[in-house]
Amino acid sequence: MKKKMASYTLDNLPPLTQAQHDDLARLAAMPDEQIDTSDIPELTDEQFKNADRGRFYRPIKRQITARVDADVLEWLQSQGKGYQSRINAILRREMLASLK
Repeated sequence: MKKKMASYTLDNLPPLTQAQHDDLARLAAMPDEQIDTSDIPELTDEQFKNADRGRFYRPIKRQITARVDADVLEWLQSQGKGYQSRINAILRREMLASLK
């Protein structure tokens, strides 16, 4: 039997327990010097220089209904599977070009 994966957004997070509230209050009151960060060393400027911003970012998809000319749709579908992704890529390219 497959288990359903839990999925949360900022709008549907479960409420914090009293113990979690207490832990957060204790940590907030603690001076930074007392927090043990030995398992997470600071990043160097060299590491930040080579960092990829948004590498794992995946935009939220929304389902829409759009009317497209039949010949345009046939052309997109004739290129194989993934025509909806191609439509999105074309629209994203145009959006980014207009933002420059």
